[in-house]
Amino acid sequence: MLLGLIQILLFQSLGELISKFLLPSLPGPVIGLVFLLCWLMIKKEINSSLALVSDALSQYLGLLFVPAAVGVVLFLPQLKENALPIICALIGSVVLTIGGTALVLKLFNQEK
Repeated sequence: MLLGLIQILLFQSLGELISKFLLPSLPGPVIGLVFLLCWLMIKKEINSSLALVSDALSQYLGLLFVPAAVGVVLFLPQLKENALPIICALIGSVVLTIGGTALVLKLFNQEK
């Protein structure tokens, strides 16, 4: 389990470094996740310690929504003022995410 946690922290740290010095507009954890995904695609397997850590972390994923919910309540007047752009951005991001996921799955299935 320790090896899996080290892998996750290593890729996040690498993402933070790249974000700090090369791509300041992208968050470091996102860059780290992309690198981790690329690494796993190259290896074509997930080791058991990484799977164990990711399963343990995903059980507590709901806790990350608590600060977001507090932020929504705190900024409710601003959200009401900008409701239309926010709704458009949410719909656009969902459509792009579903399309991107479908494209990745299609490319991934072609390799098999």
